[in-house]
Amino acid sequence: MDIASRNHVTVTGNPQGPTVVLAHGFGCDQNMWRLTVPALADDYRVVLFDYVGSGRSDASAFSQERYASLDGYARDVVEVCEALELRHAVFVGHSVSAMIGVLAAGLAPERIGALVMVAPSPRYIDDQGYRGGFSAEDIDELLASLEANYLGWSAAMAPVIMGNADRPELGDELKNSFCATDPDMARVFARTTFLSDSRDDLKGVSVPTLVLECTQDVIAPREVGAFVHQAIPGSTLVTLDATGHCPHLSAPEATNQAIVHFLASL
Repeated sequence: MDIASRNHVTVTGNPQGPTVVLAHGFGCDQNMWRLTVPALADDYRVVLFDYVGSGRSDASAFSQERYASLDGYARDVVEVCEALELRHAVFVGHSVSAMIGVLAAGLAPERIGALVMVAPSPRYIDDQGYRGGFSAEDIDELLASLEANYLGWSAAMAPVIMGNADRPELGDELKNSFCATDPDMARVFARTTFLSDSRDDLKGVSVPTLVLECTQDVIAPREVGAFVHQAIPGSTLVTLDATGHCPHLSAPEATNQAIVHFLASL
Protein backbone atom coordinates (compact mmCIF):
# COMPACT_ATOMS: atom_id res chain seq x y z
CA MET A 1 0.00 0.00 0.00
CA ASP A 2 1.13 3.54 -0.75
CA ILE A 3 2.12 4.97 2.64
CA ALA A 4 1.52 8.56 1.52
CA SER A 5 -2.16 7.88 0.83
CA ARG A 6 -2.59 5.42 3.71
CA ASN A 7 -1.60 8.14 6.19
CA HIS A 8 -2.56 11.16 4.07
CA VAL A 9 1.04 12.43 4.27
CA THR A 10 1.54 16.15 3.60
CA VAL A 11 4.98 17.74 3.11
CA THR A 12 5.32 21.52 3.29
CA GLY A 13 7.79 24.22 4.34
CA ASN A 14 11.42 24.61 3.26
CA PRO A 15 12.52 21.56 1.20
CA GLN A 16 16.17 22.34 2.00
CA GLY A 17 15.65 22.61 5.75
CA PRO A 18 15.93 19.96 8.47
CA THR A 19 12.80 17.82 8.75
CA VAL A 20 10.20 18.16 11.52
CA VAL A 21 7.43 15.55 11.74
CA LEU A 22 4.22 16.71 13.48
CA ALA A 23 2.08 13.91 14.95
CA HIS A 24 -1.45 14.42 16.28
CA GLY A 25 -3.07 12.89 19.35
CA PHE A 26 -6.14 10.72 19.92
CA GLY A 27 -9.28 11.83 18.10
CA CYS A 28 -7.40 14.49 16.15
CA ASP A 29 -5.75 14.87 12.76
CA GLN A 30 -2.97 16.88 11.12
CA ASN A 31 -5.17 19.99 10.89
CA MET A 32 -4.58 20.44 14.64
CA TRP A 33 -1.07 21.68 13.76
CA ARG A 34 -2.22 24.46 11.45
CA LEU A 35 -1.12 27.18 13.93
CA THR A 36 2.33 25.59 14.31
CA VAL A 37 3.21 25.01 10.65
CA PRO A 38 3.66 28.75 9.80
CA ALA A 39 6.20 29.10 12.65
CA LEU A 40 8.33 26.32 11.12
CA ALA A 41 7.76 26.58 7.37
CA ASP A 42 10.48 29.13 6.54
CA ASP A 43 13.34 27.15 8.04
CA TYR A 44 12.15 23.54 8.21
CA ARG A 45 10.68 20.87 5.99
CA VAL A 46 7.44 19.97 7.75
CA VAL A 47 5.85 16.52 7.48
CA LEU A 48 2.26 15.95 8.61
CA PHE A 49 0.20 12.77 8.54
CA ASP A 50 -2.95 11.16 9.92
CA TYR A 51 -2.87 7.90 11.85
CA VAL A 52 -4.96 5.16 10.24
CA GLY A 53 -8.52 5.69 11.45
CA SER A 54 -8.04 9.44 11.83
CA GLY A 55 -8.50 12.44 9.53
CA ARG A 56 -8.20 11.63 5.85
CA SER A 57 -6.24 8.40 6.27
CA ASP A 58 -7.24 5.28 4.33
CA ALA A 59 -9.72 3.57 6.65
CA SER A 60 -9.40 0.31 4.69
CA ALA A 61 -5.88 -0.02 6.14
CA PHE A 62 -7.24 -0.28 9.68
CA SER A 63 -6.50 -3.47 11.57
CA GLN A 64 -7.79 -3.98 15.10
CA GLU A 65 -4.92 -6.39 15.75
CA ARG A 66 -2.21 -3.96 14.61
CA TYR A 67 -3.61 -0.95 16.42
CA ALA A 68 -4.41 -2.69 19.69
CA SER A 69 -0.97 -1.56 20.90
CA LEU A 70 1.04 1.62 20.47
CA ASP A 71 3.64 -0.43 18.55
CA GLY A 72 1.26 -0.54 15.56
CA TYR A 73 1.11 3.25 15.43
CA ALA A 74 4.89 3.47 15.93
CA ARG A 75 5.40 1.15 12.95
CA ASP A 76 3.25 3.52 10.88
CA VAL A 77 5.54 6.40 11.89
CA VAL A 78 8.64 4.42 10.91
CA GLU A 79 7.07 3.48 7.55
CA VAL A 80 6.24 7.13 6.84
CA CYS A 81 9.85 8.07 7.68
CA GLU A 82 11.17 5.29 5.44
CA ALA A 83 8.92 6.25 2.55
CA LEU A 84 10.21 9.84 2.73
CA GLU A 85 13.80 8.63 3.34
CA LEU A 86 14.02 10.75 6.49
CA ARG A 87 17.15 10.69 8.62
CA HIS A 88 17.51 12.30 12.05
CA ALA A 89 14.14 14.04 11.81
CA VAL A 90 12.68 15.85 14.81
CA PHE A 91 9.47 14.13 15.89
CA VAL A 92 6.92 16.39 17.59
CA GLY A 93 4.20 14.30 19.21
CA HIS A 94 1.08 15.57 20.98
CA SER A 95 -0.35 13.56 23.88
CA VAL A 96 -0.22 9.82 23.10
CA SER A 97 1.92 10.59 20.05
CA ALA A 98 4.74 11.59 22.37
CA MET A 99 4.99 7.95 23.48
CA ILE A 100 4.47 6.68 19.95
CA GLY A 101 7.50 8.82 19.02
CA VAL A 102 9.54 7.21 21.80
CA LEU A 103 8.68 3.76 20.43
CA ALA A 104 9.39 4.81 16.82
CA ALA A 105 12.79 6.21 17.80
CA GLY A 106 13.58 2.87 19.43
CA LEU A 107 12.51 0.95 16.33
CA ALA A 108 14.43 3.15 13.86
CA PRO A 109 17.01 5.31 15.66
CA GLU A 110 18.53 6.46 12.37
CA ARG A 111 15.19 8.03 11.36
CA ILE A 112 14.46 10.15 14.46
CA GLY A 113 17.14 12.39 15.90
CA ALA A 114 15.20 14.38 18.51
CA LEU A 115 11.83 14.38 20.26
CA VAL A 116 9.40 17.10 21.29
CA MET A 117 6.71 15.80 23.63
CA VAL A 118 3.64 18.05 23.89
CA ALA A 119 1.55 17.18 27.00
CA PRO A 120 2.89 13.61 27.19
CA SER A 121 1.79 10.85 29.53
CA PRO A 122 3.49 7.45 29.70
CA ARG A 123 0.65 6.04 31.85
CA TYR A 124 -2.74 7.58 32.58
CA ILE A 125 -3.61 5.31 35.52
CA ASP A 126 -2.17 5.96 38.98
CA ASP A 127 0.25 3.37 40.29
CA GLN A 128 2.24 2.90 43.47
CA GLY A 129 4.58 5.89 43.65
CA TYR A 130 3.22 7.31 40.40
CA ARG A 131 0.39 9.76 39.72
CA GLY A 132 -1.05 9.51 36.22
CA GLY A 133 -4.18 11.49 37.06
CA PHE A 134 -6.77 8.69 36.87
CA SER A 135 -7.74 5.68 38.94
CA ALA A 136 -8.29 2.36 37.17
CA GLU A 137 -12.02 2.85 37.87
CA ASP A 138 -11.92 6.31 36.22
CA ILE A 139 -10.46 4.84 33.03
CA ASP A 140 -12.90 1.90 33.04
CA GLU A 141 -15.78 4.39 33.29
CA LEU A 142 -14.30 6.64 30.60
CA LEU A 143 -13.88 3.74 28.17
CA ALA A 144 -17.34 2.30 28.96
CA SER A 145 -18.92 5.71 28.32
CA LEU A 146 -16.95 6.17 25.09
CA GLU A 147 -17.86 2.70 23.82
CA ALA A 148 -21.56 3.08 24.71
CA ASN A 149 -22.08 6.49 23.12
CA TYR A 150 -19.03 7.88 21.34
CA LEU A 151 -20.71 11.07 20.09
CA GLY A 152 -22.14 11.83 23.52
CA TRP A 153 -18.78 11.14 25.14
CA SER A 154 -17.08 13.46 22.64
CA ALA A 155 -19.49 16.31 23.37
CA ALA A 156 -19.02 15.93 27.13
CA MET A 157 -15.26 15.32 27.23
CA ALA A 158 -13.86 17.63 24.54
CA PRO A 159 -14.36 20.86 26.54
CA VAL A 160 -12.88 19.21 29.66
CA ILE A 161 -9.81 18.02 27.75
CA MET A 162 -9.36 21.37 25.99
CA GLY A 163 -9.61 23.10 29.36
CA ASN A 164 -10.28 26.68 28.26
CA ALA A 165 -13.86 27.26 29.40
CA ASP A 166 -13.68 30.96 28.49
CA ARG A 167 -13.01 30.00 24.85
CA PRO A 168 -15.77 27.49 24.02
CA GLU A 169 -14.85 27.54 20.33
CA LEU A 170 -11.73 25.53 21.20
CA GLY A 171 -13.76 22.82 22.91
CA ASP A 172 -16.14 22.82 19.94
CA GLU A 173 -13.24 22.27 17.55
CA LEU A 174 -11.95 19.31 19.54
CA LYS A 175 -15.49 17.89 19.80
CA ASN A 176 -15.93 18.17 16.02
CA SER A 177 -12.57 16.47 15.49
CA PHE A 178 -13.55 13.63 17.82
CA CYS A 179 -16.92 13.27 16.09
CA ALA A 180 -15.30 13.13 12.65
CA THR A 181 -13.32 10.04 13.72
CA ASP A 182 -14.86 6.65 12.95
CA PRO A 183 -16.34 5.47 16.29
CA ASP A 184 -15.18 1.86 15.94
CA MET A 185 -11.60 2.91 15.16
CA ALA A 186 -11.73 5.56 17.90
CA ARG A 187 -12.72 2.90 20.44
CA VAL A 188 -9.62 0.86 19.58
CA PHE A 189 -7.31 3.91 19.72
CA ALA A 190 -8.86 5.07 23.02
CA ARG A 191 -8.37 1.68 24.66
CA THR A 192 -4.81 1.49 23.33
CA THR A 193 -4.10 5.02 24.57
CA PHE A 194 -5.64 5.02 28.03
CA LEU A 195 -4.50 1.52 29.02
CA SER A 196 -0.92 1.98 27.79
CA ASP A 197 2.13 1.99 30.08
CA SER A 198 5.28 3.32 28.40
CA ARG A 199 7.20 4.25 31.53
CA ASP A 200 9.96 1.71 30.98
CA ASP A 201 10.43 2.89 27.37
CA LEU A 202 11.44 6.37 28.55
CA LYS A 203 14.71 5.09 29.99
CA GLY A 204 15.86 4.04 26.53
CA VAL A 205 15.53 7.52 25.00
CA SER A 206 18.99 8.74 24.00
CA VAL A 207 18.14 11.65 21.67
CA PRO A 208 17.70 15.32 22.67
CA THR A 209 14.19 15.66 24.10
CA LEU A 210 11.95 18.61 24.95
CA VAL A 211 9.02 17.98 27.29
CA LEU A 212 6.25 20.59 27.13
CA GLU A 213 3.62 20.67 29.87
CA CYS A 214 0.81 23.09 30.76
CA THR A 215 0.16 24.73 34.10
CA GLN A 216 -3.16 22.86 34.35
CA ASP A 217 -4.00 19.74 32.35
CA VAL A 218 -6.61 17.19 33.45
CA ILE A 219 -5.20 14.52 31.12
CA ALA A 220 -1.50 14.97 31.96
CA PRO A 221 -1.03 16.70 35.34
CA ARG A 222 2.29 18.32 36.15
CA GLU A 223 3.47 15.31 38.14
CA VAL A 224 3.48 13.45 34.83
CA GLY A 225 5.64 16.08 33.13
CA ALA A 226 8.11 15.91 36.01
CA PHE A 227 8.16 12.10 35.78
CA VAL A 228 8.85 12.12 32.02
CA HIS A 229 11.59 14.73 32.42
CA GLN A 230 13.24 12.77 35.23
CA ALA A 231 13.00 9.47 33.32
CA ILE A 232 14.64 10.75 30.11
CA PRO A 233 18.33 11.53 30.64
CA GLY A 234 19.28 15.07 29.63
CA SER A 235 15.74 16.10 28.66
CA THR A 236 14.48 19.68 28.95
CA LEU A 237 11.19 20.46 30.70
CA VAL A 238 9.29 23.64 29.83
CA THR A 239 6.06 24.62 31.58
CA LEU A 240 4.02 26.64 29.12
CA ASP A 241 1.86 29.56 30.18
CA ALA A 242 -1.16 27.58 29.01
CA THR A 243 -4.02 25.51 30.35
CA GLY A 244 -5.63 22.37 28.99
CA HIS A 245 -4.28 19.46 27.02
CA CYS A 246 -3.86 21.09 23.58
CA PRO A 247 -1.50 24.08 23.96
CA HIS A 248 -0.72 24.12 20.22
CA LEU A 249 -4.35 25.29 19.80
CA SER A 250 -4.97 27.22 23.03
CA ALA A 251 -1.55 28.89 23.34
CA PRO A 252 0.14 28.53 19.93
CA GLU A 253 2.62 31.40 20.36
CA ALA A 254 4.09 30.02 23.60
CA THR A 255 4.12 26.48 22.20
CA ASN A 256 5.74 27.49 18.91
CA GLN A 257 8.34 29.64 20.67
CA ALA A 258 9.39 26.70 22.85
CA ILE A 259 9.61 24.34 19.88
CA VAL A 260 11.55 26.79 17.70
CA HIS A 261 13.97 27.56 20.55
CA PHE A 262 14.61 23.83 21.01
CA LEU A 263 15.09 23.25 17.27
CA ALA A 264 17.62 26.09 17.13
CA SER A 265 19.62 24.43 19.92
CA LEU A 266 20.07 21.14 18.04
